[in-house]
Amino acid sequence: MPSKRLEGLGASVFTEMDNLKRELERAGKHLINLSIGSPDQAPAVEIRKILSQAVLDGTQYGYTLTRGTENFRSACAEWYQERFGVTLDPETEVLPLMGSQDGLAHIFLAYIDPGDLALIPDPGYPIYTAGLLLAGGEKVAVPLLEENGFLPDLRQIDPNLARKAKLLFLNYPNNPTAAVAPLSFFEEVVEFAKEYDLLICHDAAYSELAFEGYRPVSFLQAPGAKEVGIEFHSVSKTYNLAGARLGFVVGNAEAIRNLSQLKSNIDYGVFGPVMAAGAYALSSEQDSIEENRCAYQRRRDLLIEGCALVGWKMPIPQGSMFIWAPVPTEQDSVSFAMDLAREAGVIVVPGVAFGEHGEGYVRIAMVQNECVLQEAVRRIQQFLMR
Repeated sequence: MPSKRLEGLGASVFTEMDNLKRELERAGKHLINLSIGSPDQAPAVEIRKILSQAVLDGTQYGYTLTRGTENFRSACAEWYQERFGVTLDPETEVLPLMGSQDGLAHIFLAYIDPGDLALIPDPGYPIYTAGLLLAGGEKVAVPLLEENGFLPDLRQIDPNLARKAKLLFLNYPNNPTAAVAPLSFFEEVVEFAKEYDLLICHDAAYSELAFEGYRPVSFLQAPGAKEVGIEFHSVSKTYNLAGARLGFVVGNAEAIRNLSQLKSNIDYGVFGPVMAAGAYALSSEQDSIEENRCAYQRRRDLLIEGCALVGWKMPIPQGSMFIWAPVPTEQDSVSFAMDLAREAGVIVVPGVAFGEHGEGYVRIAMVQNECVLQEAVRRIQQFLMR
C-alpha cells in the first residue's frame, strides 16, 4: 500500500483535466495545450554550444555535490549584483538547485516538522502546498484577491496563526495570477517577518519575464531581507533550459546552509555541463532574455486582443508567461475549462486548481508559437459565439 502522504498530492482538478485530455486525444481530437507553464523555445545557440562542449569533456561525469561549482555560484552572485544591486557571498549565500522547484519542495523538509504551520498563498503554485504536505505541515491559506492586486493583505493574517507559522511563501511575478509586487510591499514583508519570526521564501522564477520595460524587483532589495528570507530563481525559465533542470536559491546564509544539509542527504548535485551552460548564460550578454520578453509580449497581445473581439475581457499582465482570465460564461472554472477542451480543443487550467480563491478564473499559459495561438484564438472565438 502506498503511504498516506500520497493521498493529499495532486489536486483532483489537475487529474480531471489530464484524464479529459487523454480521452480527447484517444478520440482523435487535435488539442492546443495552453495549460503547462513550460517554455516552448530553445535556449540561445551560444548556450547550447557551451552545453554541448561540456558534455564532450570526459572529466564532467563525476558527482558535483550539492554546493555545485564555484564558477556557477560566482556567476549567480555577479548576476544578482548586476541585475538587482544585491551583494551575495557565493560561498554561503548561493546554492544551485535542480530547477527552482527542487528547492521550493525541499525547504519544507528543512524547516517543517509534523503539525507545523506555513502561510501559503491562495491561489498559489501547487508545489507550495504539496511540499508542505510531504513534510507533514499544515497550511494556513493566505488569500490573493483581485481587489488587492493579488498581493496578500498582511494585516488580515490572524496574528495567532502568524506566530505559530514558520514559513511565508510569496511569488512575484505570480503564478497563476501574473500579478507583480513593488519594493514597498517587500519592505512590509520584511517587517512582518521580523515581528512574527518567519522565514520568507520568495519564488522569483519569472523575474526576467516582464513587459513594456517593466523590471520586477527582487525581495532581497528590501532592507533587511537577507536577515529573514531567501529567494528562488529559475535559470530554466529565464533561458529556456526547462528540461535541463537548473535554478538557484540565494539569501539568508543559515537557511541556505540548512537546505544544503538536507539536499546533501538526497542528491549529488546538478550535472556539471548544465551548470557550465548556466554560468555562461548568467555571465554573457542578456540579449536572449529580451528576445524572450518580446516573444511572450506578442503572444500576450495576440491572445488578449483576439479574445476581446468576442467579449472575453482579460487583464493585461505585466509579467510571467500566464494570463489570469476571469471565466467569461456563467460557469464555474472547471465546467468552463472542460467545455472549452471538449468543444474547442483548447486546454487551460481551472483557477480552482490553485486554491479555492482561484475559482472564477482560468490560467492560460502563453507557451505556443504565434501561429498556434492564432488558431487557439479562432477556436475560442467560435466557442464563445456558439
